[in-house]
Amino acid sequence: MRRALVIDDSRTIRSILGKKLSQLGFKVSDAENGKVGLDTLRANPAISLVLVDWNMPVMNGLQFVQAVRAESCWNDVTIVMVTTETETSQMLAALDSGANDYIMKPFTEEIISERLMLLGFQEQTI
Repeated sequence: MRRALVIDDSRTIRSILGKKLSQLGFKVSDAENGKVGLDTLRANPAISLVLVDWNMPVMNGLQFVQAVRAESCWNDVTIVMVTTETETSQMLAALDSGANDYIMKPFTEEIISERLMLLGFQEQTI
């Protein structure tokens, strides 16, 4: 089973994204900030997809992306920023730091599904 990690300081957002990812065939872990997210990623090397918010306490999403991309063992992990940050400069900073995609909040389930399909995560048939 594919593994995913949702990192967001909002329990509601973690729940919404986690439910959608579960429907798409992922076993989902979650974390409330980037530091806990890094610890979770270290403990679960099978994680292939991370959806991460930008604005969080302790370690923000951009710092998380930079930390993950600094370690070659995580080169194959797909990282998608899911955030309210809508400035083009923010989007470019995330992509330049190694995020694979950028989704702006508010989002719909369809947007999540479409973006994941574009990134190569096809829905699994039952």
